Amino acid sequence: MPDLGKKAPALSGTTGDGNTLKLADLKGQWVVLYFYPKDSTPGCTTEAQDFRDLYPRFKQRHAEIVGVSRDSAKSHANFAAKQALPFPLVSDPDEIWCRAFDVIHEKVLYGKRHLGVVRSSFLIAPDGKLAAEWRGVKVAGHAQAVLDAIPAQ
Repeated sequence: MPDLGKKAPALSGTTGDGNTLKLADLKGQWVVLYFYPKDSTPGCTTEAQDFRDLYPRFKQRHAEIVGVSRDSAKSHANFAAKQALPFPLVSDPDEIWCRAFDVIHEKVLYGKRHLGVVRSSFLIAPDGKLAAEWRGVKVAGHAQAVLDAIPAQ
């Protein structure tokens, strides 16, 4: 897990459209990297829609949004198409991205313990360094809070 002010890890992964996304290729712009538990679930859908709706304002601030979950690229493709998402979703079934950002933790659902993705977001500055992080995110108002953390151009 990179500390604030340290370089983000050099990661690459497959997106819903089948392309490879390398985090290093996004250097030179702000990057919002958000981790979410599962495609097409209520909270994850709302979060994706919030980022989608604010996407033009993120682009005005020279920021790219990248969603990451353990779902398959096919699941991401379906989710992105259904929700008209203009940003890439990285498939992380091996949890390489999730573990690099330390978002896999024990969770309790209906009294059962399991390892799952803790909803988290990270803001990477144009120089590739981690500028901000949000962990244990509550969806309401989160996309706006991330946008507000990026300096206006």
